[in-house]
Amino acid sequence: MSNGKHYVIPPPPQAALAVAGSSDLFPVRRIWCVGRNYLEHIKEMGQDEREPPFFFAKPADAIVPDGGTSPYPSLTKDMHHEVELVVALKSGGRYIPVDKALDCVWGYGVGIDLTRRDLQIASRDIKRPWEVGKAFDASAPCGPLMPVSRIGHPSKGKIVLKCNGKVRQDGDLAQMIWNVPETISKLSEMVALDAGDIIMTGTPSGVAACVAGDKLECEVEGVGKLTVMIGQPLK
Repeated sequence: MSNGKHYVIPPPPQAALAVAGSSDLFPVRRIWCVGRNYLEHIKEMGQDEREPPFFFAKPADAIVPDGGTSPYPSLTKDMHHEVELVVALKSGGRYIPVDKALDCVWGYGVGIDLTRRDLQIASRDIKRPWEVGKAFDASAPCGPLMPVSRIGHPSKGKIVLKCNGKVRQDGDLAQMIWNVPETISKLSEMVALDAGDIIMTGTPSGVAACVAGDKLECEVEGVGKLTVMIGQPLK
């Protein structure tokens, strides 16, 4: 029973992110991701750098917490890491003006958009949706959130990913083509945003394959850190 309603099966658990330095949790409603938002990443993927970024989604239950393990997924031989700044919303709406967009932000964190690159490219080449390459189980590791009240709104600072101690991605938030308020505003033209939505804001260059046993360590300067292990495939 919940609010006088009877569900025919137990409701699924509420997906949530940790809050840094607290036992509190941030409930996650939806995960939105921005494609092609750093110029050097656009170049390394061989895409037209003049195109604006676009959006795709991951399921909320794809989240893996800091210190957790993402099992190597099925059907791929080429899973890539993409470190990203995560934006957590406390409110939303439709057609949010750029100058009001930051009023919707509760806090920030660091995440990884894990991608079955071979499946993504195969889908792209035949003009099919990307879900099989992007929205798989445990594909959205995310670290603890830092509230705006503590760190403000970061617009510059290092964004780095190490694999087994070796730096692979090393960029700066200032390299974003579309900044956070512009991204929120643009996304709100397409869907109604709401409290609990998180946005992964794109990745700098240096994306590369990872394998079972790899340790991924990420940091966004002034925001937070994230460590996740790539586990063995699930049987």
